[in-house]
Amino acid sequence: MLLDIDKREIEALYTLTRRVVEAAAAKRISIATAESCTGGMIAGFITSVPGSSSVFCGGAVTYSNTLKENFLGVSPETLRNYGAVSHQTALEMSLGIREATAADLGLAVTGIAGPSGGTPEKPVGLVYISLTCPSPIEFAIECHFNGSRDKIRFETAKKAIAMLYDGVLRGIQ
Repeated sequence: MLLDIDKREIEALYTLTRRVVEAAAAKRISIATAESCTGGMIAGFITSVPGSSSVFCGGAVTYSNTLKENFLGVSPETLRNYGAVSHQTALEMSLGIREATAADLGLAVTGIAGPSGGTPEKPVGLVYISLTCPSPIEFAIECHFNGSRDKIRFETAKKAIAMLYDGVLRGIQ
């Protein structure tokens, strides 16, 4: 796991994740994750931080469309009309994990980590990251990452955790 990632990059992400957990604990903000292309990497970083149980409700690796539908409540119409790798699916995943866990913040990622599976419309490295909260704030961003499968997964986790940190610092609830 993460064979292509420099140890300093991993340590930097752990440091950022520790800051997320500390800030969320100080603000009493709970977090849950729904992951597809990262396969639980984000939850793994969060739970590697001592004390994370005070803020982390849990996470789900929803790799299949069936699980996205049945566990997270992603609409079959969304999957049919936009696909699993889309802004719309990412939003529904983050809303679904919040509902399933009663977390304040729901973070979701869906994308194509490669090395295969990409198309001209949705190339390898295309990722959507969504963050939602109980207030009307909800958004998803589109990212394009390059490199190996490990690198794309790691960069996705890094960007998602940075978004989460920003949401916690802003006190989004």
